[in-house]
Amino acid sequence: MAITKYIRRRPIRSGWRDLEAMSNRMSQFFDTVPFSTDSVDRGWAPHVDVIETDEELTLTAELPGLSENDVTINLDNSVLSISGEKTAIRNEDETEQRSHVWERRYGSFNRSFTLPRTVSTEDISALFENGVLTIHMPKVPEAKGRTIEICKN
Repeated sequence: MAITKYIRRRPIRSGWRDLEAMSNRMSQFFDTVPFSTDSVDRGWAPHVDVIETDEELTLTAELPGLSENDVTINLDNSVLSISGEKTAIRNEDETEQRSHVWERRYGSFNRSFTLPRTVSTEDISALFENGVLTIHMPKVPEAKGRTIEICKN
């Protein structure tokens, strides 16, 4: 019995349904070519979640195997960029070692996000803990909303 890679299917929500379906099929084909070293050469991009509350936007990025010294966060002209590099750990002394599955990604990465005007860029903070980067982006007071009382005449 062969072990196959699980590919989570997500609903297609765009008007370009046929093009997106074809793109997904093509990427699945190239991702499952046997004995391909393509996955090492392509690099990788960390998965992120962006969550919004009334007070802030929170970006969470999975960066397994990295430390805070391996990651750089830049803010330039309302574009938040996260970059870094993950190096492969291989044992060069093992001459009889063979890899049967090589799915972990290595190399440099860069993710960029355009921030909305509602974010207070001066108050952005970041925390790196257990391979997870969390960036807190508070909203400006004007974007938080308020209740307006009705005056009696």
